Amino acid sequence: MEALIASFSMVALAEMGDKTQLLSFVLASRFPGKQWSIIAGIFVATIFNHLFAAALGDWAASHVSPDVTRWVLGIAFLGFAAWALIPDKLDDEGKNGKQAGAFATTVVAFFLAEMGDKTQFATIALGAQYANLSMVVVGTTLGMMAANVPAVLLGDRLTRIIPLSKMRFVAAALFAVFGILILFKVNFGLNLGT
Repeated sequence: MEALIASFSMVALAEMGDKTQLLSFVLASRFPGKQWSIIAGIFVATIFNHLFAAALGDWAASHVSPDVTRWVLGIAFLGFAAWALIPDKLDDEGKNGKQAGAFATTVVAFFLAEMGDKTQFATIALGAQYANLSMVVVGTTLGMMAANVPAVLLGDRLTRIIPLSKMRFVAAALFAVFGILILFKVNFGLNLGT
C-alpha cells in the first residue's frame, strides 16, 4: 500500500504545471466535447509508459548493489526536487493532429511527451524503490489521471483556483524529503535491499 500511496503522491504533485498537464489543456480546447476520449487516451498512454518505466527501475534495482541504488535514488529524488521548480513549456506535441481524432492524438502526444519527463524518471526510481511493481504502476497512473483529468474537464478555471507555482513547490518539497530520507537510510517500508 505504501508503494501505491507514494507513487500516487509523487506523480500527482510532479504533474502540476508539467508539459503533459499543459497538453491536457491544449487537447481539451482543440477537441471540444471529446473530454472522455482525451481522458481514455491519457490513461492508455500512461499505462504503457509507466509499465515500461517501472519495469526498467525494477530491473535496475535487481542488477545494481543496494548501496549504489540508495545513492542513485537519493540523488535522483533531490534532482527531481530541483526539476519540479522549473516551469514547463509545452513542446510541439499535440499542436497538429486534429485529423487523427481525440483519442489517437492524445495517446501519441502523451506517450511522446512523457518520454524523458520527470514523471517517467520518477516512475523508474519508484520501480527501483518498491518491490510491488503493480502498485507503483497503479499509483503513478492514478497520479497522472488525478492531475490531468481535472485539466481536461475544468480547463483554465482550475489554474485560477490552484496556482501552479505553489503546486510545483509542494512537489519539489516532497521529492527533496524522499531524497534525504533515502540518503540517510530511513527505512519506511522501502525495498532498498538494505
